[in-house]
Amino acid sequence: MPTVAFHTLGCKVNHYETEAIWQLFQNEGYERSDFEKSADVYVINTCTVTNTGDKKSRQVIRRAIRRNPDAVICVTGCYAQTSPAEIMAIPGVDIVVGTQDRTKMLEYIEQFKREREPINGVGNIMKTRVYEELDVPSFTDRTRASLKIQEGCNNFCTFCIIPWARGLMRSRDPEDVLKQAQQLVDAGYKEIVLTGIHTGGYGEDMKDYNLAQLLRDIESKVVGLKRLRISSIEASQITDEVIEVLKESTTVVRHLHIPIQSASNSVLKRMRRKYTMEFFGERLDRLREALPDLAITSDVIVGFPGETDEEFQETYDFIKKYNFAELHVFPYSKRTGTPAARMDDQVDENVKNDRVHRLIELSNQLAKQYASMFEDEVLEVIPEEKLKEGNAGQLVGYTDNYLKVVFKGDEDLIGALVKVKITKAGYPYNEGLFVRLLEDERIEKIS
Repeated sequence: MPTVAFHTLGCKVNHYETEAIWQLFQNEGYERSDFEKSADVYVINTCTVTNTGDKKSRQVIRRAIRRNPDAVICVTGCYAQTSPAEIMAIPGVDIVVGTQDRTKMLEYIEQFKREREPINGVGNIMKTRVYEELDVPSFTDRTRASLKIQEGCNNFCTFCIIPWARGLMRSRDPEDVLKQAQQLVDAGYKEIVLTGIHTGGYGEDMKDYNLAQLLRDIESKVVGLKRLRISSIEASQITDEVIEVLKESTTVVRHLHIPIQSASNSVLKRMRRKYTMEFFGERLDRLREALPDLAITSDVIVGFPGETDEEFQETYDFIKKYNFAELHVFPYSKRTGTPAARMDDQVDENVKNDRVHRLIELSNQLAKQYASMFEDEVLEVIPEEKLKEGNAGQLVGYTDNYLKVVFKGDEDLIGALVKVKITKAGYPYNEGLFVRLLEDERIEKIS
């Protein structure tokens, strides 16, 4: 039986797509092997969001070639899409496929075995208008399932290479989304995370359908789903209709990840982000009115070219005022090929690091503050794994509003939905006490 080994760099979408590519190989009779062992085929799913992503991707490709020089080396993903020639130039690379036509990978492998000529299967992504259907009926990781609902992005922010790697916005057919969601629930998943390159933009390219309707349809038509999470949504996509759905829903969780990047209007303009802080603030006010205990997490880029102390302070103050529950803070890093990399007045690294630390400190403080609202409350948790360090018999999982909880429990509870009382709020962990399994959790889950 031929073997295939995978290595995935980058985001959740890439991890989803690796699972989809594995399905294709499985259907052709391949066995999955560990990337650190010898395999007949190596598939490297690359990332290009930063220059470091490119570099890491090249290192992993070379590692696979060294491990088995006779293997077929396939490179796919974003870096493959933006720089196929650079990858083809690495001696030992046999096949390059971008972020489309992944279904052709197995044909290319057979062709390569016959002809022994390297194959560049990368097309012009900007011409692609149709969502590439890739099914993932189950995941190697057993607790949370990702479900990809769209591809591409039309925003062209000045710091970002992704539209060139992923093409323009295209949504997945709602019927296919619902069908796969049901498959995932039937495979035992309690929570589904809707992902994409620009997830909240779902439906913008459709005539009479949008994200709010998709959320409603998943809730009403997918039997047995306990939790539905949106991986990320832009402020401009949080329509009144979306807020209404969140308010009424018993399945969509009390957590939204809304990337802000900066809270200074002048920086946002240079980033070519399509909102003002006034608009962002107004959307947050509306969300909090509808859902007072909603967890709002966000991404922030600090040290964008030209960012002054005053502009950084605006960001700091806004985040503090609106009590974000947690931040992912990134120092700006130049991405070759983007307008921001060519901008004058790049910010000094020391200044960037100082700002990163200040925001991380604020984030830790806000996270503790948010968690403390739920001390002594009983929340629903899906345990994901055993705690690696510390006391034996501890499990770790997430509540619907994205609090990370550690509690004493049996390994059989992993992947089930359980009630846990928060005994001590904190960050990064909250301590909890197992109360019980939910009534409708089948007993065979734990027998």
